[in-house]
Amino acid sequence: MVPEKRTDTGISSTGGGDAQPGDEYNSELPPHTIDNLAAALPAGLAAAPLATTAIGSGSPAGGSDAARPATHTVEINTGPGIRVAAGDRATRNDRADRGERLGAAAAGAVQSLSGPAQAAQADAATQSRRERLRPDGAVLPESASMLTSERLLAVNRRTQPPPHGGWNAFVYAVTLHLVNLGDSAKVRAHKDMDALIRKEFDGGTRFVPILTRKGGVGKTTVTALLGMALADAREDRIIAVDANPDRGTLSERVSKQTRSTVRDVVTKAASIGGFTDFSSLVSRDATRLDILASDTDPLLSEAFDEDDYNVVADLAARYYSIMLTDCGTGIVHSVMRATLQRADSIVVVSGGSVDEARLASETLTWLDANGYGDLVRNSIVALNTATQGTNLVKLEEIESHFRSRVREIVRIPYDPQLAAGSVISWADLKPITRLAARTLAALVVEGLPAHRGA
Repeated sequence: MVPEKRTDTGISSTGGGDAQPGDEYNSELPPHTIDNLAAALPAGLAAAPLATTAIGSGSPAGGSDAARPATHTVEINTGPGIRVAAGDRATRNDRADRGERLGAAAAGAVQSLSGPAQAAQADAATQSRRERLRPDGAVLPESASMLTSERLLAVNRRTQPPPHGGWNAFVYAVTLHLVNLGDSAKVRAHKDMDALIRKEFDGGTRFVPILTRKGGVGKTTVTALLGMALADAREDRIIAVDANPDRGTLSERVSKQTRSTVRDVVTKAASIGGFTDFSSLVSRDATRLDILASDTDPLLSEAFDEDDYNVVADLAARYYSIMLTDCGTGIVHSVMRATLQRADSIVVVSGGSVDEARLASETLTWLDANGYGDLVRNSIVALNTATQGTNLVKLEEIESHFRSRVREIVRIPYDPQLAAGSVISWADLKPITRLAARTLAALVVEGLPAHRGA
C-alpha cells in the first residue's frame, strides 16, 4: 500500500512530488474516516458522501485483501491547490471521482486536525458557546441572587403558587384548587413595580436629595412618601436624613422613638462602632424606614454645615443602601453643596400654583448653570397637587414645561392624611397615593446607577 505524504508545498504518492526530507508525515485514512470527517463539516463545506469499498471486495481476485476494508491513500496540499490521489486499491477513474467529491471538505477536515488552526478554531467555538449561554447584553457573571425560584422552577399545578386578586382567587377556591388562573392583572402590575423598586446596587450607598427653592410645597411629605415606598418594597436599609438648617419637620412624619438628631450623630461619630449604635439615634416606622431628625433648636441648626453633613453621610453609607436627604430651601447653603456633590439623582418638588411651578423651574436653571446639568436631566419632578390654587391651574401645561427639562414627572394626589401634616401611616394612605409614591420610587431607582462605576 502506498502511504500518504504531506508537505508544505504539496503531497504526492511514493516516487513523485517535490517533498523534501523532514517536511512530510505519513498517515493512512480509511474511507469511512473521510466520510465521517466530511459529515462533521459545516453545511457550506459539506461534500457528497464518499463511497467506500465494502468489506470483502478490496481486490478483483479476492484473497486476503478481501478480509479487511479497503484503505486509500489521500494526499492533501495545504497550499493554494488541493490534490487528492488514491493508492494502489483505487483505479484512475476512482481517483478523479474521489478528488471531485472530497475537495475542500477533506482539506478542511484534515487542516482542522493539525497545527495552530485546530487550537484557534477550538477557542473560537468555545468563545461562541460562552456568548450563546450568556444572557443578552450580559458583561459580568451573574450573582447567586439571580437563581430565584421563579426562574428555576417549572410552572405546573404543583409548583404554581395560589393566585391573588378577586375573581382568580375565587375560581381557585371553588374548583378545589384545580383551576389556577394565576394572579390578577392588578396583582401582576404590583409585583412588576416591586421588581423595579428592588433593583440591586453595588459599590456603595446611593444618595438622593429632595429639594426646592420654596417652602410649603410638600418637600418633607414627598421625602417621607418616597422613603416609605422604597423601604416597604426593598429588603435592604433605607434612611431619610433631615438636613434642613431651618428646623426641619421630617421626624414628625413618623412616631418618634428617640430625641437624637443629626447633631448627636456628629458628636458621637467616633464612638459609633456598628449599626446597633447608629440605629439608636434614628426613628423607624412600620415600613422599616429610618429617619434621622434635624436639630430642633434653630440656633444650633445653623451650625449644621457641610462638614457635619459629610460626617453623617459617611456614617450612613456604612449601613444603608439608599440615603434620602430632605434639603432646606436655601440652595446656596454649604449643606446643599455637599449634598449635590454626593447626589446620584435628585427629586425637585413643585406645587400646583403658578409661582410654585416657576420657582421649581428656576431651581433647575440654577442647578444647570452651576455644573449640575447631568443631575437635572436625570431628575424627577414631584408635582404636589394638594397645594392651594392647583384647581385653577392647567397642570398639563406645567407637566409639559418640566418634561422638556427633566426625565419624568409624577403627580402626588391630595390625601387627607398628608394634609394633616402629622404622622403618616403607609397602610392607611389612599391606594392612589401609595401608587403615586411607588411610581416615584420606581422612577428614582431606575435613574440610579446599578454599579458605582456606571
